[in-house]
Formats: sequence, structure tokens, C-alpha cells
Amino acid sequence: HRASFARADGSAYPGLELPLPASVVERFCEHYLAQGSALHGVGQVLRAQGRLSLVTLQPQELSAIQRVCHRDRLFARPGECAIAAVLYLYADPELGGTSFFRPRLDAGRTEELMRALARDDEAAHARLAGQGPGYLTRSSPHFELTATVPARWNRLIWYDGSQFHGSHVEHPQRLSPDPSRGRLTLNLFLH
Repeated sequence: HRASFARADGSAYPGLELPLPASVVERFCEHYLAQGSALHGVGQVLRAQGRLSLVTLQPQELSAIQRVCHRDRLFARPGECAIAAVLYLYADPELGGTSFFRPRLDAGRTEELMRALARDDEAAHARLAGQGPGYLTRSSPHFELTATVPARWNRLIWYDGSQFHGSHVEHPQRLSPDPSRGRLTLNLFLH
């Protein structure tokens, strides 16, 4: 399905995406309920979506918001939680895993920073002065690196989607739009 991957409209994802069929997403929901839901205190999955994803952008191509970590804005309603997952579908560990971060600013200032970076204007890039273009792989003035999960073929990780995280890409020259060679992941988003 190489030709079916495309940039998603309105997405800040730094690469190509291919939506998953509902039947595939449902199988992962069943797996989550059987294996991981107790860790998050989840009794049922209300909604879910998934995609195959390929990180492809080089450092100089990244927008301001793509140069920092992010939260999966899944708009959980009161009493719900947002769970995300990544399944690594590549064998080359040099393509990087997933890093998790804690904001160094209070909640209000962090929200203001994220809104400013989403605008991707000159002021947004000035907020990242000294960081240089590239994927966030270490602590910065705005975010503290708390953990990195190394990539390993067929490793599946589940996490709270409201936690700041990002692709840990230290060797962007290895990225490829070819799913057989690139940083191919299966991403899931559950309510």
C-alpha cells in the first residue's frame, strides 16, 4: 500500500499516514482490554482509530510545533481517558523509539507555548532559539526528558495520550518514505 500513504490535512504529524480499517483497530482494542486496560483503570473502549505512519521529514522541513514534543489531543470527555499506542514495524533501531517529557513551565504557560508554536510564525521559531532544527531527543528549556523507549521490531507500547511525547529521531538521514525501509509504526488512539 506504499502509494496510499499521504500527508494528512491539518495534521502536525511529520510524515505520511494511512488510516487502518476498523477491523484491524478492533483487534487491537481487544488486545488492550485483555492485556493493558487494568494498568489505566479502563473498563471499556468507547471509540478508537488507528493508522500506519511513516516519519519522513528532515530537520530543516519541520515546523515549530514538530520540533517539540506533543500530546495526543483526543478530546476525552469527563470520566474518559485517552490512551495511545505505538507498534514499531521496522527492524532498524537507529530509526528511533519514543521519548516522554515533562513540561518545565506551569500549565498555563505550557498551553500558551504550544499555541504559539502551532502558529509556526517567526515568533514561534524565536521561542526555540538555541534548540536548532530537529526532533526533540533531549531536555530543552521548555521540556524535561523523562524516559525513552527504544524501538524494537514488533514492540507495542501503550501510554496516556495526554502525556507529552515524541518520536526519538537522532538519525533523520535514515528516514525513508518507503514503508519497507522507513520508520513505519502502527498508531492507535482509544477513548
